Amino acid sequence: MTSVLEVAHMNVVSAETGQAAIDLLEESPDMDVVLMDIMMPGMDGYETIRAIRTFAAFRPLPIIAVTAKAMPGDREKCLEAGASDYLSKPVVPGQLLALLAKWIIR
Repeated sequence: MTSVLEVAHMNVVSAETGQAAIDLLEESPDMDVVLMDIMMPGMDGYETIRAIRTFAAFRPLPIIAVTAKAMPGDREKCLEAGASDYLSKPVVPGQLLALLAKWIIR
């Protein structure tokens, strides 16, 4: 996904864990969107999304949940956790870019 985003001239930063993602957002609160992998070590994506949403400044931040485990009900579970939208792997580049355009250009 990173290479697709960089080819589209987007600045990409990444975090390996949920806590690292929260720390990164606190250090750089001007992020336009978060792509949240649901399967992460430590705090999973659901827990991380819920934690991010506790910060008033990040409540309007678009968070797109990304999961390789596309099971029935996953989309709803992601949205209930506070995700703005949902994307399953393997990620189709055009679909990714269209979804980002939907949330970034509002």
